[in-house]
Amino acid sequence: MDTIAIPALNRPVNATVEIPGSKSITNRALLVAALAQGDSILENALFSEDSKYFAKCLENLGIPITLNSYLSQIQVTGRGGEIPATQADLFVGLAGTAARFISALVALGNGEYRLDGVPRMRERPMDDLLKVLQMGGATVNFEGNPGFMPYTIYAQQFSGGHFRLKGNQTSQQLSALLMIAPLAQQDTIVEVEGTLVSQSYVKMTCRLMMDFGVQVLQTDENQFQIKAGQRYQARNYTIEPDASNASYFFAAAAVTGGKVRVNHLTKQSRQGDILWLNVLEQMGCQINDSHNYTEVTGPKQLQGINIDMNDMSDLVQTLGAIAPFASSPVIIRNVEHIRYKETERIQAVVTELRRLGVKVEEFADGLKIEPSPITPAAIETYHDHRMAMAFAVTGLKVPGIVIKDPGCTAKTFPDYFTRFFQMLEQ
Repeated sequence: MDTIAIPALNRPVNATVEIPGSKSITNRALLVAALAQGDSILENALFSEDSKYFAKCLENLGIPITLNSYLSQIQVTGRGGEIPATQADLFVGLAGTAARFISALVALGNGEYRLDGVPRMRERPMDDLLKVLQMGGATVNFEGNPGFMPYTIYAQQFSGGHFRLKGNQTSQQLSALLMIAPLAQQDTIVEVEGTLVSQSYVKMTCRLMMDFGVQVLQTDENQFQIKAGQRYQARNYTIEPDASNASYFFAAAAVTGGKVRVNHLTKQSRQGDILWLNVLEQMGCQINDSHNYTEVTGPKQLQGINIDMNDMSDLVQTLGAIAPFASSPVIIRNVEHIRYKETERIQAVVTELRRLGVKVEEFADGLKIEPSPITPAAIETYHDHRMAMAFAVTGLKVPGIVIKDPGCTAKTFPDYFTRFFQMLEQ
């Protein structure tokens, strides 16, 4: 479908929903399972464009993958750090995690590996990671702009060593280095220059590495040490529901004054985006957290908030989509790095809110959204899954909201609108 119309509700939502596995954990688990020796089974894995591109890249590198979408299960036959293929052409679509993680992975090999993605992926920053890989022994040949896809990595096993890495645009490059470092020829120290964005994702990476048997020593906020010679242990691993994707369902409860329960996701989640529950609580929602579910009940009137979203920046669009319904302004700060995501996200949110008649002020690192009446409109999504999913929630309060290119949600949540509409029918 080219567009999808969102039916406005004249009642509070009241639903229990199931959310597929976390994209961030699925892709990290795919990488470390590929580096382990033997078979790992990833349970409740996410089946989306991002994870399928990642799995296909691993297959093209000679690492056997068995996908069972019916059981939401992926079997990975790891080769203990060996990259069987000495030549491969690898396509990552718009998957930033696959782009960074696969680039790091092939640096462990001995061979010639070409990586490319869709046009927007060719605009996303890769240079800082590639510079470290080059210092570690790889050669990189760029076909277009230096520092960007497409490029070919000529690998001769990653040496390890002491590296400095900028952390102001994405944390994925650091996560990529940390995960390959145990297989390097010598110990690795990574020093992050400046402020590291999205630190919660790095914590997630370190915890997952530990789950598979590898230790990362963080000596201070910006320095990480990984001993060479450590080995990932193949295992069965259950992946949590995706907290980022759960945010839209919790937001539906918030704006309608209703109640939504998400099964198998709790405040103990290792995902940074579980902090969304704190945001909603500050805006007036009630949170009921159990050992195997979380339930959000929305207030009669949402309250405004002034918040630093650096550690949960994938939720800027979710907050932007519900902000016009608050009783006072919503100010979002410290998220300049989301200008380099699937689209220029600050600009996209500002543009679409203004299309709806909302008064918005844009900053270099965020935006301020005033309480505003909504004018119905068709929302541009810019090939960005989070634009489509977030602004669908706006449509629950205002008749006439239409989402363009709803299929872009396939990137991380292929059946999002099916589950969204099922929530409304309960």
